[in-house]
Amino acid sequence: MNIRYIFQQEKTRRQALVEGTVFPDSARCVQCGICSFNCPIGINVRSHAWCGQPIQDSHCLTCGECINRCPRGVLSFVRTNLYTRQSQSG
Repeated sequence: MNIRYIFQQEKTRRQALVEGTVFPDSARCVQCGICSFNCPIGINVRSHAWCGQPIQDSHCLTCGECINRCPRGVLSFVRTNLYTRQSQSG
């Protein structure tokens, strides 16, 4: 395995965590609560998933545990432009 490949994977992962947010597909959620149970911060991910709201809690680590543990694939990372720089004209 090439060392550059390892670093490229790490860079891609970090960028996804910084630029993304956890977004649910509420139509697929069956309210099992596995996502909330596995959240290391204790965010009630299940309520966000039920309402179809992205996890915009400032405590969210975007670690992906809720995404990985969801048995129905309800949660996913969605890229946001929250932290992108805006060019200033003028």
